[in-house]
Amino acid sequence: MSKLTEFTFHNQHLPVTFVESQTVKKGVTCDIYSFDFDDSRDLAIVRVVTGETTPLQRVVYGTKTIEGYLSGIGTLTVLSNDNVTHDYSFRTGDEAKPIDISVGDIMQWHATGKSSLTFYEICEPPFMSGRFETLPE
Repeated sequence: MSKLTEFTFHNQHLPVTFVESQTVKKGVTCDIYSFDFDDSRDLAIVRVVTGETTPLQRVVYGTKTIEGYLSGIGTLTVLSNDNVTHDYSFRTGDEAKPIDISVGDIMQWHATGKSSLTFYEICEPPFMSGRFETLPE
């Protein structure tokens, strides 16, 4: 996948700069971007190979964590602080609204289609190690 130079969020075309790619775990890769002219947040574009999941993670800190669907088929499961499970299903062509994740929420994406699932994650402030706690599955 080619690297982005802009990202559309809430109908705004925001210029971004590619920082690096990381392998999160087997079948999960992440491209990290900074927003040009805005160092209050960052962007990750995450690809999950079919049949794979992101790590099961709890949000430990941060002002805002936003998850958003881009393409493919899959689910996002969020266990909220009040022990309510929210399951979001996505398929190609869906125009899904961004999902705000709160500190203490537990989340996991799962690619269930025949091709990779791609989603974005916006972290305010920008991601730093320790923001997410990986939990045993």
